[in-house]
Amino acid sequence: MTGTNNGAMAIDVSAISYSYGAIKAVDGISFSVARGEIFGFLGPNGAGKSTTIKMLIGHLVPESGTIRILGVPVRGHTPEVQQRIGVSFEEKNLYMQLSGAENLRFFASLFGIRRPDIRSLLERVDLATRGNDRVATYSKGMRQRLMIARALVNEPEVLFLDEPTDGLDPVSARAIRAIIRECAEAGTAVLLTTHDMNEADQLSHRVAFINEGVFHAIDTPENLKLKHGRRSVTVRTRNGEQASELRIPLDDDGAGERLAAALGGRDVLTIHTEEATLEDIFVTMTGRGLE
Repeated sequence: MTGTNNGAMAIDVSAISYSYGAIKAVDGISFSVARGEIFGFLGPNGAGKSTTIKMLIGHLVPESGTIRILGVPVRGHTPEVQQRIGVSFEEKNLYMQLSGAENLRFFASLFGIRRPDIRSLLERVDLATRGNDRVATYSKGMRQRLMIARALVNEPEVLFLDEPTDGLDPVSARAIRAIIRECAEAGTAVLLTTHDMNEADQLSHRVAFINEGVFHAIDTPENLKLKHGRRSVTVRTRNGEQASELRIPLDDDGAGERLAAALGGRDVLTIHTEEATLEDIFVTMTGRGLE
């Protein structure tokens, strides 16, 4: 797997379940995440993503099944694990009246870090020039980048990110994606939830589709698209004054011959290839959209 360290699994989950009253939010799911791997955890609202993450970080105790983070069993709050993970949830819990630097210094103190390299953290998320400003004056993108810096304050070996680029402008989103890649390249295991299928496709070494508390697929984005999608090419050509367009399914027998025939003796205007998206595949598998 490109970009991963194939040593011991950073996250190892076996048959965990959790219910809210009569509602089964998570129903016996199992998966693992390697060190250096970005694992996309994908599904619509209410599918079980947040409940799963809360069990992994110790906020909820699974009704059944086992969780191991960095080889340590997790069942509720586990101090040995808390010291080695980073978490950034979609809900912001920054201190608005403190500066960015003060926020990071405070959260570092919770880990017993006496001399955190605040300057380096702020530079990493492109906030070095605003570190002394109150967070209340930050834009949404700046607050999101500060949340990422906060999650990195203890140099975590496992990073949990919930919708890290939701609602951000393209520049801020691109900056956060670059940080996520850097973390994985340095050996950090990243579990990422997102509704942005393009983002999941770009970032994830593997993705899992969850709906109504169960998994429908776990694989690389490329394998899922090859197994469950249909590829095609659309060719626009001109023969004299006459323009025409032809769509050729690439998975059908004789696709190469049809493509050669379409191009023969004509001026080629455009050629576009098309493959199924992760969202297309998710809808096919579950009958539900991701929003």
